[in-house]
Amino acid sequence: MILATDLDGTFLAGSSEDRYRLYRLVDQHPEIRLIWITGRGLEAVMPLLTDPSLPRPDYLVCDVGATVVDGKTLQPLQPLQSTIDARWPGDQTVAAVMRRFPELQRQDVPQERRCSYFCDPQTLAPLRSEIEQTAQELGCAVLYSADRYLDILPPKTDKGRTLTALARMLGLPRERVLVAGDTLNDLSMYVAGFRGVCVGESEPALTDATGSLSDVLHAEAPGCGGILQAITHFKLLAEDDPHLTGMPEPRKGGAELVMVYHRLPYEEVVEDGEVKRRQPRSPNGIIPSLLGFFQGGQKGSWVAWSIDDPKRGPFVTHTEVDAGRYPTLTAARVPLSKNEVDIFYKRFSKEAFWPMLHAFWERARFREDDWKVYLKVNRKFAEATAAEAAHGATIWIHDYNLWMVPAYLRELRPDLKIAFFHHTYFPSADVFNVVPWRREIIGSLLCCDYVGFHIPRQVENFVDVVRGAMPVEAVSKENCAPRFLTYGCAVGLDTMTTCLKVGDRKVGLGAHPVGTDLRRIRETLANPDVRNNIFKLRREIGARKLVLSIERLDYTKGTLAKLEAFERLLEAQPQQQGKVTLLMVCVPAAREMTIYRQLQTQIEQAVGRINGRFSRLDWTPVRFFAQALPFEDVVAHYAAAQVMWITPLRDGLNLVAKEFIATQGLEGGNGALVLSEFAGAAAELKGAVLTNPHDQADLTAALDQALSMPEEEAAGRMRQLYGIVEYHDIDRWGQEFLAAVAGSDQMLHQNDSTSATVSKAQTAMPARNGMEILQEAS
Repeated sequence: MILATDLDGTFLAGSSEDRYRLYRLVDQHPEIRLIWITGRGLEAVMPLLTDPSLPRPDYLVCDVGATVVDGKTLQPLQPLQSTIDARWPGDQTVAAVMRRFPELQRQDVPQERRCSYFCDPQTLAPLRSEIEQTAQELGCAVLYSADRYLDILPPKTDKGRTLTALARMLGLPRERVLVAGDTLNDLSMYVAGFRGVCVGESEPALTDATGSLSDVLHAEAPGCGGILQAITHFKLLAEDDPHLTGMPEPRKGGAELVMVYHRLPYEEVVEDGEVKRRQPRSPNGIIPSLLGFFQGGQKGSWVAWSIDDPKRGPFVTHTEVDAGRYPTLTAARVPLSKNEVDIFYKRFSKEAFWPMLHAFWERARFREDDWKVYLKVNRKFAEATAAEAAHGATIWIHDYNLWMVPAYLRELRPDLKIAFFHHTYFPSADVFNVVPWRREIIGSLLCCDYVGFHIPRQVENFVDVVRGAMPVEAVSKENCAPRFLTYGCAVGLDTMTTCLKVGDRKVGLGAHPVGTDLRRIRETLANPDVRNNIFKLRREIGARKLVLSIERLDYTKGTLAKLEAFERLLEAQPQQQGKVTLLMVCVPAAREMTIYRQLQTQIEQAVGRINGRFSRLDWTPVRFFAQALPFEDVVAHYAAAQVMWITPLRDGLNLVAKEFIATQGLEGGNGALVLSEFAGAAAELKGAVLTNPHDQADLTAALDQALSMPEEEAAGRMRQLYGIVEYHDIDRWGQEFLAAVAGSDQMLHQNDSTSATVSKAQTAMPARNGMEILQEAS
């Protein structure tokens, strides 16, 4: 079966249920081919290709038949396109001749091999014969629509003729083609002799013109419903075709709040061949904060992956998290093979998306096979989430590893309220658009009800990417001050978009920088072993100043540039030699991540060079540790350091900076924070010494400023910084994010459920809002 369908009013119309049924039928049936045949230009159709809920067409016929492309590659379909091109005199030639009719208004819409005009019906009627004569002189044809629009087209070009030529070229059997439309400019498809359906609510002029055609059904249902009626009426598929029965309803769970995160809320270790659970040892304050939302008794689920290894026995999909503290929280484990984890997380995410997100696009390696694994894993997450969520539940999805989950989830569960938080940096369009699958990713994120980022700059970068992919309207904006810096750093901004309208759907946006876990740091500082460690460190440092750098081994962190700046400081200021020590901790990457091996070698060589040049018997300028330190040791070093030196070339936020501030604030310290102005935290942490990590002179000058800063100034800056970190802690971050999701309810419920450019799930009405969840959790 070949479905050749108009878009507006036809394939993009009808009830959400009918659209869901038809889209799934076309998408999953192995013997159905889809042709979009529209008056829109190709550029105007491309935004629809970003909508993950719409099946991708095999062929596209645009510009009322003047443009024919392959639906997968969007390349011209030859030799058919060349034949049409040869009959077209050119846009400029046609436009110049048509200027003799000043009554006609040229439409400024994307189009090719076609000139479109508008004129009110009373003025147009007496001009018709002269317009047709002029078109004939040009060797062109005229197509009228709704008595007020007209197109000058190549001769013998309309939807019906182009479809006939396409069917002949591809060897498509005419009796297996079903055409569908709703306006008079679709008439040529019906008179070309194909079986057809005028969907419900079609233009009366079309139904009148096709009334005598025996192979045309006038359906009752509008849009997709009418097409489904025609498939049954013409018996284009067997009555017992399993794909006609529709998709089974997805299973619903009882979770009112579902966290979708790449990590489980506990660590899994294998002991004696058995998987056992233990409390997380990694200093990740986000997990305890997210767990806090399940202390109020509401049913919840935490969806995360776990390795499915047959050697460990049958895979357990559901486990408790902590029966004592979270009795109604279940961990829903998504079974992934080791190969899937290696490709999805350790290779593809880190080699394709990570460098691009941090503006190192030239390092990105995009593999189609890896993308397919990524999609497969994201669908598994979506299916697991759909099975956990109660009707109208709030779903909170985290970070770029799960970009495609919203699209699959919206398809499976239209009733859900979907929120997404982007933990990493989000780049501008000129960087993001290098991704081969950018349209699919953006289309998926626009299936969310709310999308959050760390800072306004990242919000606006997202808006910039969307604007380049489809028509979009910024519905509302807000000032960034006083919460964020405006012009004071590289990532500052004065205003931020808070709501986007794409088609008839609205998506809420917001900036929510993640906070730090002050409770955990306070408890750590109260530990006697940590107190003793702090005392030893301070005694060991003595009169020298300790400059601390703690980061993961990654080219985005600017580690080499930092070492070179430190070397420059010692070179330019000999009096600092012996008086300052740089303690550098670089947490190594997993063994499978081979892309970092060369970087580690370069860093070790730089450390060796500096120490070789400046070391003394009683002093080593750089102490380098390529290992992860226990959180207790990290906090002790935060407390003992005089300067925290954080210089990423690009960073979504940087929680290490906030942990240092929290520790210094709780200890009553006056340490100085030197922070890259390209870290997201720079827009929030007023009081830090900001530096440009791309400028060697500035890196050195900022460090020198921190080392020589008067004690009173350092204490004042730290008080300001601590006030920010103390108030905007990890708990407030989570509460404000869910409150923003809940606050967007009224705005989002104004969406038109018949929107043509977004998912069919727009009629979802959540049963509970995020504020109720917050009240219960507290």
